[in-house]
Amino acid sequence: MPRFPSSSALEWLWLAIPLAGVLCASSAAGAAEAANQPVTLWYTRPAKAWTEALAIGNGRLGGMVFGGSAKERIQFNDDTLWSGAPHDYSHDGAAKHLPTLRKLLFEGKQREAQQLGMKEFMSVPLRQMAYQPFGDLYLSFPGHEKPDDYRRELDLRSAVAAVRYKVNGVTFRREVISSFPDQAIVVRVTADKKGAVRFTATLTSPQPDKPATVAEGKVLVLRGRIKPEGHPAGRKGIVNAMTYEARLLVEAEGGAVKVTDDGVEVSGADAATIKLVAATNHKSYDDLSADPKARCVKALAAIASKGYDAIRTAHVADHRKLFDRVTLELPATDSSSKPTDERIAGFREGKDPQLAALYFQFGRYLMIASSRPGTQPANLQGIWNDKVRPPWESKWTVNINTEMNYWPVELCNLSECHDPLFDMLDDLAVTGAKVAKAHYNARGWVLHHNTDLWRGAAPINASNHGIWVTGGAWLATHLWERYLFTGDKEFLAKRAYPLLKGASLFFADTLVEDPRDEDKHLISGPSNSPEQGGLVMGPTMDHQIIRHLLAACIEAGRILGIDEDLRKELTAIRKRIAPNRIGKHGQLQEWIEDKDNPRNHHRHVSHMWGVYPGWEVTPGGTPKLAAAAIKSLEMRGDIATGWSLGWKLNLWARLGDGNHAYTILTLLLSPGRTAPNLFDLHPPFQIDGNFGGTAGVAEMLVQSHPQTPDSVLPGVIHLLPALPDAFPDGRVTGLRARGGFEVDLAWKKGKLTEATIRADRDGACDVRIGAKTATVTVRAGQDIRIGADLKRLP
Repeated sequence: MPRFPSSSALEWLWLAIPLAGVLCASSAAGAAEAANQPVTLWYTRPAKAWTEALAIGNGRLGGMVFGGSAKERIQFNDDTLWSGAPHDYSHDGAAKHLPTLRKLLFEGKQREAQQLGMKEFMSVPLRQMAYQPFGDLYLSFPGHEKPDDYRRELDLRSAVAAVRYKVNGVTFRREVISSFPDQAIVVRVTADKKGAVRFTATLTSPQPDKPATVAEGKVLVLRGRIKPEGHPAGRKGIVNAMTYEARLLVEAEGGAVKVTDDGVEVSGADAATIKLVAATNHKSYDDLSADPKARCVKALAAIASKGYDAIRTAHVADHRKLFDRVTLELPATDSSSKPTDERIAGFREGKDPQLAALYFQFGRYLMIASSRPGTQPANLQGIWNDKVRPPWESKWTVNINTEMNYWPVELCNLSECHDPLFDMLDDLAVTGAKVAKAHYNARGWVLHHNTDLWRGAAPINASNHGIWVTGGAWLATHLWERYLFTGDKEFLAKRAYPLLKGASLFFADTLVEDPRDEDKHLISGPSNSPEQGGLVMGPTMDHQIIRHLLAACIEAGRILGIDEDLRKELTAIRKRIAPNRIGKHGQLQEWIEDKDNPRNHHRHVSHMWGVYPGWEVTPGGTPKLAAAAIKSLEMRGDIATGWSLGWKLNLWARLGDGNHAYTILTLLLSPGRTAPNLFDLHPPFQIDGNFGGTAGVAEMLVQSHPQTPDSVLPGVIHLLPALPDAFPDGRVTGLRARGGFEVDLAWKKGKLTEATIRADRDGACDVRIGAKTATVTVRAGQDIRIGADLKRLP
């Protein structure tokens, strides 16, 4: 058993681990090996559809690069451009109907309860706002309609999208980046013949306000506002209030540049650099006082004198500082040399394991591109959206999708990419406190199953699935995950604990005794099991999340030495929460009642939360419940939507079945579930499946969660816990483990050959391979190499 459940051991091991120490822990050898990884998406033709274009991003500015030879399209977004305006979504007076809702549900009158909920308990207005596309940059190249030797690619390691082709013997090349250091999208156009670069650049927007472009000296400006009234993504009673601006500067080497209201013309140039900046009036969820023009002028002035080489060098260095922390090598085959779209089409044949490594790294790439400190968190589509009315408003859906986005960040060594999610939770603790009071007359804060830029927290859309009380609780567990992986006690005290406490107080006030239960267990409700079964009292998923939340809050308070009385209160409440139950089919029950349908193949597997991302159901710690979870997964079946496959991949890995996990991966990474550009398809596009897939591959290789249902402290570091036969040989470097550790692994013929453990601080950890477990003592910054027998290597 691991040594970590000793609380004193945790304290002397971690104390206050600085985050900087976590971020620089990757070995130099791993970074060097990254240069040899096949981490490039490439194609032999331009993108015809948006889901074939290549994604770039700096956390805030996202772009989709189509790669046309005669006409390039770069569709771009700013992560703060939304419909709507600051708004309080809470429903005054809703709380007085709460007792009636519960009474109706306890009496089995679900239909009446849902009707009452729709009338008296829902958000005002009923739906939230939508993430918006910003604009399109078009580059027109006359005479380039029939190129030769065409290649389009995205290098994940440098975060550079490129197009190369020949016209009349002249080789043309374009590179497109979205730079975090310089906060701009930058395009470089070159030719291997002097004076051959000629094109026209224009800016447009799909917004119905029809923004115009104007020339201001050397700069082309696109300026507009979200249509105040009658916007397609608007809501009755809410006037849209967002304004936006983009500025385009084109600099040519040789030749001439002409700027008019219609666009920018470049002729006779040797090369050209295009610099695009964009901004909105958004300052925070309740403040739209920023000046997008001033922001754009400042951003463009900062890079106006910078040459492309300097911008590119800073961009690549910044990106690699994150991306190179983890490498993954899997066997190459003949399929490895094919274009990416052809590899996707053939992946289920089982002859291209290296594509799984590319897909894994693509998920890490997307996280770096869509979630950086100071930005909005990755939404349902990351930061990429070309539709004024995107699917599900491209919001943050928090009954699985937003959480899945962030599953890989700690394990895959991108901890700071978690920060935007925590910033959003700070906001939601404010808006969610209003909802907790108005709807439940409760302390603390609550979030239901969706939120938007304005941090809506009330139940939306429909009462049968919108009244779900554990969205905020689930998100709060991510704060505890950050602490488990980093041991950052300052983060725990200042960021995590206040939010954990507020989320816990809500359930201290709202859990109720089940009058149908002779043991008087406490249950949640009204709620539902997302997104099926309708409004109920006490779905299994709620109780799994709440137990986890309360345990984390209790342990955090103990570590910090505060709130002893609250810890006692929460401990008593936690013991009384309705337990997991095994039903008549041998399944893990989804509800209090034993009513699971064996023919139900719904995409949501909500009652599996305790298997993953939770850990109160494990093969070693709770074997009967684990067997019931397997039965439930078998009943649900393997076939599902893209994001659901991402969840099932992680579930089978947690249950130790690597081959079944790989079967799920082949379904996920196949046409219909993965687009030609490697975007996940629900369908339509949802980015959560990408992140779930990345987390799932990592979960096959390293696990470090507790093995006992009541523990929320780091567990044994389990090496290759679910390695599939399809990955017989391989190597991974830089994965993180709970407790402040970093792990490198190499294996041959399905067997571990060598592992390297390094720690952020002096300490010890338990390491497991197969049935063997050993304790390893590690000094900060020192690499400890162990062999297949878990003995230390010289």
